[in-house]
Amino acid sequence: MTIILLIEDDPLQAFVRMSALEKRFHDVQRVADATEALCLVEQPPFAEHLGLVISGSHLPGLGGPAFVDELHARMPGLPVLVVGDGFETAGDYKGQDVRFLSRPIGAEDIANAASEMVIQNGHKVA
Repeated sequence: MTIILLIEDDPLQAFVRMSALEKRFHDVQRVADATEALCLVEQPPFAEHLGLVISGSHLPGLGGPAFVDELHARMPGLPVLVVGDGFETAGDYKGQDVRFLSRPIGAEDIANAASEMVIQNGHKVA
């Protein structure tokens, strides 16, 4: 079973995005910051089923391109969907495993992009 990890510190945004994602994926987990996400990635039972990380570009603590680089240092090839906030662009992120979406963007658009990325990476969508 593929795990989708949502990193979102805003409880309302997290609720809306989780609702849209859970319509398509059986296992969606949410953490509030990059540190929590990196701790989960270090756990082999979690990491072996992780299929996609969805992250905002500005997270508390480590965020943006630095977070994606650190994540890929630990799990090369892991797809990451970054939801930008207007201060960053797709050019700030390198690698074929990163997709950047500019805000404003709806939760359904995020879920659609997540589905595409999971399928492209050879996983199944619910």
